[in-house]
Amino acid sequence: MREDVESLDIRDVTANWVNAAVLQGQIDDRIKALADLAHTPLFFGRLDYLHAPGADLAEGAAGEQFYIGRRHVHDADGDPMVIDWRAPVSQPFYRASKADPQDVGLRRRFGYTGGELTAYEDEHLSDPTESAAVSKLLQQEIERPRVGPMRDIVATIQPEQDRLVRSGLSGSVCVQGGPGTGKTAVGLHRVAYLLYAHRERLARTGTLVVGPNRSFLHYIEQVLPALGELEVKQATVDDLVAREGLEVRAADAAATAVVKGDARMAEVLRRAVRSHVAAPVEPLMVVRGSRRWRVPAYELEEIVRELLDRDVRYGAAREALPQRIAHTVLVRMEQAGEAPDDRVQDAVARNAAVKAAVREIWPPVEPAKLVLRLLSDAEFLAAHADGVLTDDEQKLLLWPKPFRSVKSAKWTAADLVLIDEAADLVERTHSLGHVVLDEAQDLSPMQYRAVGRRCTTGSATVLGDLAQGTTPWATRSWDEALAHLGKPEAVLEELTAGFRVPREVIAYASRLLPVISPGLAAVSSVRGTPGSLVVSAVAATDTGTELTAAVVAACRDSLRHEGSIGLIAADARVPELARALEAAGLPYLAPGEETTQRARLTLVPASLAKGLEYDHVVLDEPAAVVSGEPDERTGLRRLYVCLTRAVSGLHLLHAAPLPEALA
Repeated sequence: MREDVESLDIRDVTANWVNAAVLQGQIDDRIKALADLAHTPLFFGRLDYLHAPGADLAEGAAGEQFYIGRRHVHDADGDPMVIDWRAPVSQPFYRASKADPQDVGLRRRFGYTGGELTAYEDEHLSDPTESAAVSKLLQQEIERPRVGPMRDIVATIQPEQDRLVRSGLSGSVCVQGGPGTGKTAVGLHRVAYLLYAHRERLARTGTLVVGPNRSFLHYIEQVLPALGELEVKQATVDDLVAREGLEVRAADAAATAVVKGDARMAEVLRRAVRSHVAAPVEPLMVVRGSRRWRVPAYELEEIVRELLDRDVRYGAAREALPQRIAHTVLVRMEQAGEAPDDRVQDAVARNAAVKAAVREIWPPVEPAKLVLRLLSDAEFLAAHADGVLTDDEQKLLLWPKPFRSVKSAKWTAADLVLIDEAADLVERTHSLGHVVLDEAQDLSPMQYRAVGRRCTTGSATVLGDLAQGTTPWATRSWDEALAHLGKPEAVLEELTAGFRVPREVIAYASRLLPVISPGLAAVSSVRGTPGSLVVSAVAATDTGTELTAAVVAACRDSLRHEGSIGLIAADARVPELARALEAAGLPYLAPGEETTQRARLTLVPASLAKGLEYDHVVLDEPAAVVSGEPDERTGLRRLYVCLTRAVSGLHLLHAAPLPEALA
């Protein structure tokens, strides 16, 4: 198929060089989408239907056989050989069961090793004499060692996941799921499905995946290309609100960040933007030729009041104002017996006197300068935060020493979110067709609003786990979060079956749930792996060298296993552990760097562990992870995240006492 595209000659089918460039670009994209993936088979399953799909089910109707794969594959004549996993005819591969065979006589799963077919497994779904059994190939695929970035799960999608993946484009979905339930995979595969089912629409409007940090995005970046989807953009919230010329050069104290992230800041900003509108105090005189047309101040005020009452965006109203004034002048002209047309109205709107009046009544607003003034000028802030923020909250917002200009200011990440909000009050933010928001539980209300602005006319897939919220402003309920996102109608779904984390490990981590998120259901893992959890106490010393040495030894021991190894530690402990690994001759990677067969150990600061996974995890000093956060509850949530990154085994080492729930 790729060679067919490469052999296309477009010289005789393009009218000019522009058409040729566009067509060549499309051909290049098609070639990229058809790239071979090492060790990735073209098909992973087969469905034998009792009757041809869509045919008359009368007795004697012939059945039909389909191979299911990541991509549609056809032969030289254009006849299908492999059916795309997203096609309707492929759906029973994921949802058919003994109780509901969906006209499938046989479901076959294929097993591969390094891209080579090594096994197959059959289920005769319509045979009442054959009992249902757990698929061993499915289990092996889930447990296969992980080296490199996250991979697709098209061969192992479960029925409850498939239902979410194939949900429609028009509705938004929020998925609450504990560690290992496949939230991220569901979100990414839903994007792939929507692009398949609504390709033309989403090609126009665009799709976006929002992740918590660059390391996470790097980890997931190969999933969609492996499914042939190359056009999905990926970004962090910081990327979305970034503005040219403004750099994040400071960090807020937790209390200040909480106030800046509060949804009430949207009202403060709205008031501050609208405060720039000044009531007209003098009439406007427009001179055209030998005639003078007068618009009294009270009529100008009526026009301004109407625009304010309509609550249109500041910039749109400012653009409408000269046209409204010009229309009033045209009415005067018509009353005087003239017959002006639209060209006259446009000319009046561009009149110097009208422009001057607009500048005075409705001056331009620069979002960054507005936020600079709010954070620098106590009186300006108080005027617009009155009745919205308390005096103490206003004091938290003000800079101890105001900055002179936008460029010299030491902006924080939360400040840029405020500037983005102000910018949207002035000019509408471009909306996309679909946005996936992963690890959503860590967003502030103002960050939700920033993401929501990018899908006001589209839909969203929100993914997260309330128990893994590790910011002071972490989401308390999904209803509240979805309201801030602008998607209160989104359907809330919960995934409770775990496939990634072994049962012994998730049960141990779930001891923290009553403390960190009371009432949240614990994940029930389908995988029991005896020996997957090891907890080692190390003698405490003043220097901590005994613990460090034990951790290095545990890493060396873990490297005897297949797959990736993650050493997770409190951020403050990372430099010491890095020196110890170097001294021991153990090469290691930073989060986001791709693991290989030669370099399989990654040193992970606890603050970056969220969303990542490793075959084996060595966890250093849980007490240090907890104490590294502003409060104990946040620290225990961070620890919960770290405890649940392992796919095959977790070795926890500690010198200090364990948290009470784990002890």
